[in-house]
Amino acid sequence: MRELPRVIRGWAEGAPLEQIGQAASFDLLTGRFEVPDNNPTDVTASEWQWMRKEAATVGWPQYQALIETAHAEPKLRKLYPYTSHWALGFAAAPDVLYNTLTFVSIESPRGTGDYTIRQWSNGPPLHHVTTLAEAVAIAV
Repeated sequence: MRELPRVIRGWAEGAPLEQIGQAASFDLLTGRFEVPDNNPTDVTASEWQWMRKEAATVGWPQYQALIETAHAEPKLRKLYPYTSHWALGFAAAPDVLYNTLTFVSIESPRGTGDYTIRQWSNGPPLHHVTTLAEAVAIAV
């Protein structure tokens, strides 16, 4: 609580978000939706940044590997990522997420099992594959 006045003052005085985050020992800035002009390319990059950070904290190695591997693929990294029920989906842009069908959705297994690829997050399964490389290749 002692740090909160410094954070508020920085915000009120127009300090950059990075500087405000340095004033707080708590996780104030997540990296999510911190794009001042809502440029779709930057919003997409910001969401990927958030997903990678969040995936590293959930204690689910297969899910973290899914996020990292999908992010490493340039064709998928250009798409807006989102999760629903721990499945990774992709949309053409942030503002059309709920207005159009997604391109593909990949579910990661808990422990052992297959990766499931669907046309959209709760659609019927299209493929079950054993490796993440196969799942990402199908998504691409």
